[in-house]
Amino acid sequence: MKLIIINGPNLNLLGKREPEVYGNESFENYFDKLVQMFPSVNLSYFQSNIEGEIVDKIQEVGYSCDGIIINAGGYSHTSVAIRDAIAAVPAPAVEVHISNVFAREDFRHTLLLAPVCKGCISGLGLRGYAMAVENFL
Repeated sequence: MKLIIINGPNLNLLGKREPEVYGNESFENYFDKLVQMFPSVNLSYFQSNIEGEIVDKIQEVGYSCDGIIINAGGYSHTSVAIRDAIAAVPAPAVEVHISNVFAREDFRHTLLLAPVCKGCISGLGLRGYAMAVENFL
């Protein structure tokens, strides 16, 4: 099984950014753990702070992978372009949020990607990514 994790803006700062919300672990460190947890899965990872690069990556991999795990960060609440890219490709997607977006500011309660994803995991920390992989398995 071939899965890709796509992270959006500011997620490159995990482990440094607001540790009370996002924890102290970098995503690179956590990704290494995911690879060890799921040796039978071909996992890859992409991160960008740029909306168009995320759209390009979804279009690039959306026809060749078995699933997309996406945490579009702030773009989850604003990006029709990322939503449309997910809807345009045959690979199913699971949306992941490290924090519970519904317990935060009102503007975070609207998730534009969720309606075109097969599921949404929110508020379970980095474990949400492992749960998304398990969902695909």
